[in-house]
Amino acid sequence: MPERTSYTPGTPSWTDLSTTDPDGAQQFYAALFGWEYESNPTPEGGNYILAKKGGQAAAGMMQQQPEQAKMGIPSMWNSYVSVDSVDEATAGVEAAGGSVMMPGMDVDEAGRMSVVVDPTGAVICLWEAKEHIGAGVVNEHGSLTWNELQTADPGAASPFYQQMFGWTAKTMDMGPGGEYTIFSLGEDMIAGCAKPQMPGIPNHWSTVFSVDDTDACVASAKAEGGKVLMEPMDIPVGRFAVIADPQGAVFQVMQPAAEEEA
Repeated sequence: MPERTSYTPGTPSWTDLSTTDPDGAQQFYAALFGWEYESNPTPEGGNYILAKKGGQAAAGMMQQQPEQAKMGIPSMWNSYVSVDSVDEATAGVEAAGGSVMMPGMDVDEAGRMSVVVDPTGAVICLWEAKEHIGAGVVNEHGSLTWNELQTADPGAASPFYQQMFGWTAKTMDMGPGGEYTIFSLGEDMIAGCAKPQMPGIPNHWSTVFSVDDTDACVASAKAEGGKVLMEPMDIPVGRFAVIADPQGAVFQVMQPAAEEEA
C-alpha cells in the first residue's frame, strides 16, 4: 500500500467533501472506492467523517454549512496544500494576487487551516499539520493521485502558486487538448493546470482519484445514482473520466497507464 507519513511544504496533501447529504455520499463512495468510515464529532456539533482504505485516511467529508447552502454553493471536493505555517502563508496571499476567504483556524489537535482564493477565483485550502498529516494512502484504488487546477486563465493563476508555494511551471502543447501546465516542487510533479474541458465550469481545483478500472468505476457510479460528465477517455498517462456524485460534487478518476516492461 502506498502509504505516506509526511508531506513536504507546498505539496497537495488532502481532500475533503462538503456535501448536502453525508449519508448518501458515504454509500456512493463506498460502492466506488471501497471506503470505510470513521465519524469524529466536532466542537460545532457536527461530524467530520474520515474515509479510510486499509485503515489509512484517504479523504474526508462533512455536512455542508447552512450559509453555503443559502448562497447556492454546490456540494464540492476541496483541495489542501501543506504549509509550514498557515498564518505566515495566509499573510502572503494578497501580495501574491489572491484573497483570503477564511483566515487561519485550529481544527482541534489535527492541524490548522485557512481557505484562500487565487487570482482567477479558484479556491484552495492551506493545511498546517499537527496530528493529521493529510492522506495516509495515495496512488492506489480509491485514494488521491493528482490535483488539477481548471481555470480559464492559467497565465494569471500560475504566478500565484509559484510565489505561494515555490512551484515551478512547465507548459506543454497537448494538440487538440490544448495546453497543459505541470506544477513541480523540486523534481516532483505535484499538480496540473488546464482550461476547463466543458463550458460553464467555474474555475476550481479538481480532485483526481486513482482507480483500478475506469470503465468499471463509471458503471458503478451510474448504478449508484451518479452522473458521468465525461465518459472514459485514454490520455498518455492513463484512462480517465469525470463524474458528479448524486449530490452534484464533481471529481475525476484515473486508471494509470500500464508500465512498459523493460
